[in-house]
Amino acid sequence: MDLRKKAQLLTEALPYTKQFKNKIVVIKFGGNALSEIEHVVEDVVLLKQVGIKPVVVHGGGPEIDKEFKKLKITPQFIGGLRYTNSKTIKIVENVFNKINNEIVYNIISHGAKSINATGYIRVKQKNPKLGLVGKITKIDKDTILKIIDSDFIPIISPIGIGDDGKSYNINADTTASHLAVSLKAEKFTILTDVEGVIINGRLLSHLNFNTAKKEIKKGTITEGMVPKVEACIYAVQNKCPKAHLLNGLTPHSILLEMFTDKGIGTDIVFENGFKKNN
Repeated sequence: MDLRKKAQLLTEALPYTKQFKNKIVVIKFGGNALSEIEHVVEDVVLLKQVGIKPVVVHGGGPEIDKEFKKLKITPQFIGGLRYTNSKTIKIVENVFNKINNEIVYNIISHGAKSINATGYIRVKQKNPKLGLVGKITKIDKDTILKIIDSDFIPIISPIGIGDDGKSYNINADTTASHLAVSLKAEKFTILTDVEGVIINGRLLSHLNFNTAKKEIKKGTITEGMVPKVEACIYAVQNKCPKAHLLNGLTPHSILLEMFTDKGIGTDIVFENGFKKNN
């Protein structure tokens, strides 16, 4: 890329850096997107350096499955959620702690301050059939905001604490969307391993609630994409201004979506009337 194109890109990014300055953005990534941790970390640190306040929530399903395989444990899923008991929750916590520490270490190595901010989510048991799977009841947003105001980037694992003092597994997309709402984030982004929501072979740049719900009901939006779309709907319905699904395997997808006029991925909107970054 020649210098003039670089200058043009920087000029294009300027109004967006101003728009999001001092605003919280919640970014969730996991699964195959963890393989691109370097690019994601670089994007997150750059957001911080231009005055944006990123909060990162990670998943780790494939890593948990690998650990289960090593220990010869067969994963059990009910309605897309992982059945978790007192034995497997310890495995889940260990895997999440390892991933969390890796993200923190990478962010620090890129010159920003970061900390494991897990443990500030309260839950109740979602369904006895699921075992130690939690439904979020409260988020200690004041403590997380203090961490943010102290210039740290919080890295949060999808683990909640029940009134019984036990740890509970939570869906990472759900965790991230509830955090976005609780922290009054300006933007909520989920990194996945596809370009966005694809229907009939076509990527949808924008997806409104009614269409999303119809396509989920029809089975066009299926499997792992369902909780991601539902998480985005929850965030926007609860006054988070912007929610997006991006391909985390695309290098610097966060920057491409946030700081360019065209953007990438799929954004979730109320109705058909919208304008990018409006």
